[in-house]
Amino acid sequence: MKRIQHACLEQTIHFALKEDLPHSEAAELVKKDLENYKMTLERRRVKYKIREELTLPDGSILVKVGKQYNSYSCGSYLN
Repeated sequence: MKRIQHACLEQTIHFALKEDLPHSEAAELVKKDLENYKMTLERRRVKYKIREELTLPDGSILVKVGKQYNSYSCGSYLN
């Protein structure tokens, strides 16, 4: 029999600019989207760790995040 002991995800998420908005407004919206994403993880009590957060030259943001999968333990993965 198999049992899952630890389950975690590593994701790379690109928060892209909306093309139909002025650049400065789109860049601010991207920052708000990222903060909203982090607050959603906190609200859902998902264990996570931001491994890297890059602001690209066009103003979009690239985030590498490790996070808990469902309610499984992550072991030492998020330390």
